[in-house]
Amino acid sequence: MSTGTTDSLVRLIHSLTKAEKRSFKLYANRNTSGDEELKYLQLFDFIDKTDAYTDELALQKIKEIKKSQLSNIKAHLYKQVLTSLRLQHAHHLPKIEIRESIDHALILYQKGFYLQALRILEKAKQHAQRIQAPILNLEILEFEKIIESQYITRSIGSRAEQLTSESRSLQHHISTSIDFSNLSLQLYALYVKVGFVRDEKDYRFVKEFFNSRLPSYRLKELGFEEKMHLYNANVWYHYITQEFLMCFKYAKLWVDLFEEYPFVKEQYREMYLKGLYNLHNALFNLRSYKRLTETLKLIENLDMGDRDNENVLLLQRLYWLTGRINRYYLNGTFTEGLTIVDEVETFIRDNNDLLDNHRTMVLYYKVACLYFGSGDNKSAIRYLNKVIQMKDVSLREDIQCFARILNLIAHFELGTADLLDYQIKSVYRFLSNMGDLHGVQREILKFLRQLPFADEKSLLRAFRVLHAKLVKLSQLPYEKRPFLYLDIISWLECKIAGRTVQSVIREKFVVEQETGKRVYFP
Repeated sequence: MSTGTTDSLVRLIHSLTKAEKRSFKLYANRNTSGDEELKYLQLFDFIDKTDAYTDELALQKIKEIKKSQLSNIKAHLYKQVLTSLRLQHAHHLPKIEIRESIDHALILYQKGFYLQALRILEKAKQHAQRIQAPILNLEILEFEKIIESQYITRSIGSRAEQLTSESRSLQHHISTSIDFSNLSLQLYALYVKVGFVRDEKDYRFVKEFFNSRLPSYRLKELGFEEKMHLYNANVWYHYITQEFLMCFKYAKLWVDLFEEYPFVKEQYREMYLKGLYNLHNALFNLRSYKRLTETLKLIENLDMGDRDNENVLLLQRLYWLTGRINRYYLNGTFTEGLTIVDEVETFIRDNNDLLDNHRTMVLYYKVACLYFGSGDNKSAIRYLNKVIQMKDVSLREDIQCFARILNLIAHFELGTADLLDYQIKSVYRFLSNMGDLHGVQREILKFLRQLPFADEKSLLRAFRVLHAKLVKLSQLPYEKRPFLYLDIISWLECKIAGRTVQSVIREKFVVEQETGKRVYFP
């Protein structure tokens, strides 16, 4: 067994709950006979009690296991743990239960008990229809057709027509669902690479990409899965193109879909949670604070059902932490927001092997912005460096770019003017290579380049000039993007007024809540 597979076995065993370990022991003891079989139980106990497992240590402690046997024993143990988990969770995961029924029908079919097999398949098919599992439904139908072709009844004519019609209908729905899900996945991959559209060229590309891959459909004819993937694809399309009102519309349709099909919420809890989070993101970009807070509560209080789902728990925690940071951003309570940093660090550390680089990068960037907003520029730089030093620069190129710009501003705030000239040149080259040197970025770099040579009076004038330029640029469709990552306008206003970033953003938030309009201070 390779080192990678060994790691998988160790992580799997360490992830087991007390109930799952107890269930495995009962299962193993029932199905174990002979000394050879007992060896994998000894290995299980050793791995369970050892924090830093190695094969060498296992061979030293378990004398009954020979080096030549260890690989096979580990492979056998891995399979037995998974089998035990499957048996334990089968009655709580309907898809496993349905597959089990298909297996039972297959055994009966091979023994020649056709009618018994058909009865089991009919019940399984009804279950699959109830939980909106069309692929399982189609698998059952195909099996039914095989059995019907072996066992001729008086109703074979009508039965053949019925099964054929059901198969054709399911085939169409599944094909459409796959097209929608493929599109949503491709759009997500595009977003993870570059983020939001940067200019008209990007917009035309994404629009053509979306429209050329979107199959024709009639909404009233779509089933649950088709609608879910359709709304998902539309959310990503409008999110990437910064059409946040439309993004909100489809995210809301996505969440409401689960209210229309309440029985599937437990089976598709990850997708329901993802829909809530996308709704939250749309509301954040629309600056709808009240509704954002309501959605965040739904994420926090999500019903987990009778059984813990580690994947859902991970996503819920991730979305909840990100949502709380977003709320601190909107209402300008950055210092208060720093209370969440330890939770974020603990979350990243505890789930280091489960979180991808993209999610870790986003969390680090958001924490850096919290520190910047609170006035702690040294800590902001520390977290920005975590983003900048990530090796995969093809991942979220937008955050990579704006992390470097914010890093420059934080260094300026610290008074390290001697470092700015070199850093500005480096950032300029990076943005050029990434194709992300647009109006706002050019103005900020031009402004920062002249700062070391400015006296106090000319510095204030430079702040005012840049503020006027950026307010004007912020009204242009593709120049709004930088302000989604960094509220540079509020920073300029704080420098002009001699105030903190936090106080300016907080005051603007209060005015916005009272008037319903965004404001810029002169």
